[in-house]
Amino acid sequence: MPLEFEIAPGRMIGENHPCFFIAEIGQNHQGDINIAKQMIQVAKDAGADCAKFQKSELKHKFNKAALARPYNSPHSWGPTYGEHKEYLEFSHDQYRELKAFADSIGILLSASGMDEKAVDFLDELGVPFFKVASCDTNNMPYIESTARKGRPMVISSGMQTMETMRQVYNKVKSINDKFCILQCTSAYPLDPEDVHLNIIKEYQKEFPDIPIGYSGHERGNAITLAAVGMGAKVVERHITLDKTWKGNDHEASLGKGALEGNK
Repeated sequence: MPLEFEIAPGRMIGENHPCFFIAEIGQNHQGDINIAKQMIQVAKDAGADCAKFQKSELKHKFNKAALARPYNSPHSWGPTYGEHKEYLEFSHDQYRELKAFADSIGILLSASGMDEKAVDFLDELGVPFFKVASCDTNNMPYIESTARKGRPMVISSGMQTMETMRQVYNKVKSINDKFCILQCTSAYPLDPEDVHLNIIKEYQKEFPDIPIGYSGHERGNAITLAAVGMGAKVVERHITLDKTWKGNDHEASLGKGALEGNK
């Protein structure tokens, strides 16, 4: 298995290649495609390699009861969880529009496929790699089906044990040798004492033949820069245009000034 691989055409990661920076837009676009395009441009201007979203096929991922339940939150975009999620979800045609825009300004576009149907669509869309969100990392049928698509994979490790990560490593390794694992602690925002950057070193020892990276949710960029100093070959950070906007992720996101500090 390679300690380096091509994550996108002409872009290698691992070994002595530059750190690959993923600007995670997620759903910080507020359901507005024009804001999404503005964020892609901000990511490009800051020197990010890739702008990333989150894609779900809601009726495949959730049952009717889950979609119909009341969603009473300051961050809600609708009275039910389904309406909230639908408000933030871009259609297939909108994703095609976003990818065309990203292509036109010279930045990669990808997304976390939050269920198998979403991964199928992203494969059709032609994303350069699949991102596996921490919440799906211990879903072995999902991991296997995604690996079988043959595209590179970036796998977050939030909420997972070392034993689970060994299982993920062995499962993906048997199918697809182009993948990396990101140290991640699933807290939003993440307090410095809970970051546990030394897990990067543990993963480097445990999985010495794949690149290891970092997905951070802390405030600011100092800890992320330290992760790169410890050998992180891929870094992912949420970005926002306004940290005061409605939404769970804005507070744990980099604003434009801090994002440009990652150049």
